[in-house]
Amino acid sequence: MDASAMKYLAIAITMLAVMPSAIGEGLVVAHSVDGIARNPEVYGKLRTTMILGCSLVETTAIYALLIAILMLFVG
Repeated sequence: MDASAMKYLAIAITMLAVMPSAIGEGLVVAHSVDGIARNPEVYGKLRTTMILGCSLVETTAIYALLIAILMLFVG
């Protein structure tokens, strides 16, 4: 394999880090909705915790995208 093919393979592997992030974000939202359905009085507290959890989980996808873009254009 030449260097450009290896670069694109590395970018593809880096973008595979987005899949666990999406699964994690889905689990965060699913369990928050489940908690709200069981106990509607804590809607506000669960919603803010869910938004914070989603933002923390989403950062891994953003970092993977940043690394892929850097490898594509800088490397």
